[in-house]
Amino acid sequence: MSSANVLDYDPVEISDDDVMAAMKSMKGYIDITPADFKEVYRVAYVLARERMMKALKADDIMTVPAYVVHTDTDLVATATLLAEKGISGAPVTGPDGSVVGVISERDFLREMGANQEGSFMEVIAGCLKNKGCVAAPMLKRTAGDIMTAPAFTAMADMSIGKISSLMIEKNINRVPVVDTDGKPIGIVTRSNLVNSFCMLG
Repeated sequence: MSSANVLDYDPVEISDDDVMAAMKSMKGYIDITPADFKEVYRVAYVLARERMMKALKADDIMTVPAYVVHTDTDLVATATLLAEKGISGAPVTGPDGSVVGVISERDFLREMGANQEGSFMEVIAGCLKNKGCVAAPMLKRTAGDIMTAPAFTAMADMSIGKISSLMIEKNINRVPVVDTDGKPIGIVTRSNLVNSFCMLG
């Protein structure tokens, strides 16, 4: 976060009455105006939050275990896993067990004819127009055939600030966390990040 963004950030609003009450509760004379106090608080709050974003790492917030599929897992089994686990995407591993891609609802929708930002209802419309299931051609395909690759991954010690920036830059919703061999040890989702930001205040 740049210094300009720091000064533009608006944390929890503090009123002049809050400041006066706080100053009165402190022993001794405090030579500072309520306006100056609020400005100091505002900047200190953002700097503290920024520090915490650097201190919190992927392994502090990641979901464990990361449910994975393999490149040769058929799409029926892949979709079944996502449905049973209540997740919208999963890392895809190659023959050596390392993460080579990610498969998500977005990949399924794309393969069924939806545009890049398509919705489930767009797929339904396609089914009705074609008088058939647009998913049928996918029966013989595998996770490796439709996954998004390469996968953007993180090491366990990557800060949540960097992970957040990676998600925004790459327009992705999940980042597999891998060990030094590239094998999955967890996953950070947007939900994990939102929850961590809530903890930061």
